[in-house]
Amino acid sequence: MDDADAGVVSTARPVDSAALDEASRNPFLVALGERVRTLRSRRGMTRKAVAVAADVSERHLANLEYGTGNASILVLLQVSQALHCSLAELLGDVSTSSPEWLLIRELLEGRGEADLRRVRVAIGGLLGGGAVPGGDPGRNARIALIGLRGAGKSTLGQRLADDLGFAFIELSREIEKFAGCSINEIHSLYGTPAYRRYERRALEEAIQIYPEVVIAAPGGLVSDAANFNLLLSHCTTVWLQADPADHMGRVAAQGDMRPMAASREAMEDLKRILAGRSAFYSKADMSFNTSAYSLDDAFQALRTQVRERLALVTKHA
Repeated sequence: MDDADAGVVSTARPVDSAALDEASRNPFLVALGERVRTLRSRRGMTRKAVAVAADVSERHLANLEYGTGNASILVLLQVSQALHCSLAELLGDVSTSSPEWLLIRELLEGRGEADLRRVRVAIGGLLGGGAVPGGDPGRNARIALIGLRGAGKSTLGQRLADDLGFAFIELSREIEKFAGCSINEIHSLYGTPAYRRYERRALEEAIQIYPEVVIAAPGGLVSDAANFNLLLSHCTTVWLQADPADHMGRVAAQGDMRPMAASREAMEDLKRILAGRSAFYSKADMSFNTSAYSLDDAFQALRTQVRERLALVTKHA
């Protein structure tokens, strides 16, 4: 887990949730609760943090997440604001803001991931490369490692950069330099919107300054569409994966026991974060599971995979 995810735990449980018959719950409320949990996990926020930001009780939020609470529209609005998303997104429809959105939605309805990716690339090219893999010719010499903390981004990233003769940037450290405080302090003092602004500033500077670089990106960067599009546009991305137990063990080995100590449900929370972000991580150009290797073997395998891609790109340039 990255720094912002380290304390992600869930403590409250809905009233008598174990005794409730799944079939008796309203399907809309169940789906709504699942979206709330997914959005919360994707942003790396604890249930307590969302409850505080939304000014609702943690118990009330727990019932909402499990589809047992029929929340008022005002409470849903407060929750959407706490999660930094539109109420339409929370309710499951983000494409209702204009007639053009509705027409675009109709064209995209039912399309598969491959078709949607082609549309995203085409739109990015039309609008100036905002989301276009390949839109920036220099992206091939910028390698960005994405994934949760504990996947090996920092360790393998530094070794990969040394091997390639590239600079190495740990984006979280650059964010802290811009803010003048730690990641946790940014979130607690200024909130998620401020953190995302620092994140974008650090990413933009890394792209502008370094034509050849390996970037270890924060695990939660994929939660912000604008920042993730920027990364995809200007960097060759590699999703470093690991089994949940390895994520936990590696973070603990670094001396950070917060994920273990904070809650007995830490592993469940970690799996939910992975599930919530995997669809975004999978947009990377390459993926590599570090759990299958020792550190040295993981580096050699990653090095080979990256160098083969760089050679292939150079050949077809």
